[in-house]
Amino acid sequence: MLRIEDHDRQRCRPEFEATLLDDLEDLGFVPDEPPIAWFRDRKPLPWRQSDNDRTYATAIARLRDQGLVYACDCSRATLAGRPASGGDGGTAGGREWRGPGCPGGCVSRGLPLDVAGVAWRVDLGGGSEAWRDLALGDQAGDVAPAGDLPVRDRHGNWTYAMCVVVDDLRHEIDLVIRGDDLREATPAQIRLGALLGRAAPPRFLHHPLILRPDGRKLSKADGATSIRELLAGGMPPDALRGRASAALGLATER
Repeated sequence: MLRIEDHDRQRCRPEFEATLLDDLEDLGFVPDEPPIAWFRDRKPLPWRQSDNDRTYATAIARLRDQGLVYACDCSRATLAGRPASGGDGGTAGGREWRGPGCPGGCVSRGLPLDVAGVAWRVDLGGGSEAWRDLALGDQAGDVAPAGDLPVRDRHGNWTYAMCVVVDDLRHEIDLVIRGDDLREATPAQIRLGALLGRAAPPRFLHHPLILRPDGRKLSKADGATSIRELLAGGMPPDALRGRASAALGLATER
């Protein structure tokens, strides 16, 4: 299934989507649904997140009815300047914030939700969730390793973590294959799915990432060579896929 995850209205652009579609086609990837041509028509689709605001609002309304959504006015400066360890409302200078809640104790402040400039968080209840990763074996992690899960940012955008859980549920996704950089997000997403009525979470497979020599992720902003540049330079799609697989140790490059 092809899904365009353009939930961030400030950063996402139609031209970015077009380039992504070009790359998929040039690499030889053909989705089972929907046809790529449907995206190129730019008509509203259930597989493009920016077209489905009402769907996400309905999901959040369900959580609000359970009393689980609260407004948070903690800024980046608050998160950096008032770190805490273990639970909402307490602070412990010099240590990274850990555990449920947020540094400002917003869960108990009763801030209004429907005002500009506040983020929304969901009180997932803390604790941990476990799953059997198809690549890594038995895994477990805290539901709120760095505070309660944000579901809407202060600009009014639904967050990635919330959108993918809602979409996986409504699209009946039972297998999620993604990079290992998202493994720590899995416990919160499992818990959120359960609160939204998912009987059992999807299966997960977290694969390794192709990294720079210094261990950082590849980034176009840092000058990393793009897929489009490699294809334009004459590398055949099958060779590019083989090169990527070999870089991860999943195959021998041919």
